[in-house]
Amino acid sequence: VASTSCRRTVPGWDSCAAPMLRSHGGNERAMRRRSNFKFRLYVAGNAPNSVLAIANLTALCRSYLPDHHQIEIVDVLRDPKRALTEGIFLTPTLVTLAPSPVRKIVGTLSQAQTVLQTLGLEALPV
Repeated sequence: VASTSCRRTVPGWDSCAAPMLRSHGGNERAMRRRSNFKFRLYVAGNAPNSVLAIANLTALCRSYLPDHHQIEIVDVLRDPKRALTEGIFLTPTLVTLAPSPVRKIVGTLSQAQTVLQTLGLEALPV
């Protein structure tokens, strides 16, 4: 795991899961913007989709959450038991650990608007 604002970069699929939960309140969105986001991205080595997901997540964090995020990259090829224990069966998978609630997105994160909506950041200015 590299150590920067976004810890390492490697991407995934050309699609994202639909939002599991969605924020609708303006005040809640503003609070989420100021929150520190903690992400865990499960990837499969340097597979093209994994590399793409890392790049897309890094770009989203830099644009929408500068200085308010942490990214942990978990390579399931190196640590398969951890992925299975945590219920990760597909890669790349992004898990939002903070702020609550925990959310999961499967794919390359290339559909930025869908990812932002899932994180409750869709109406926030850049």
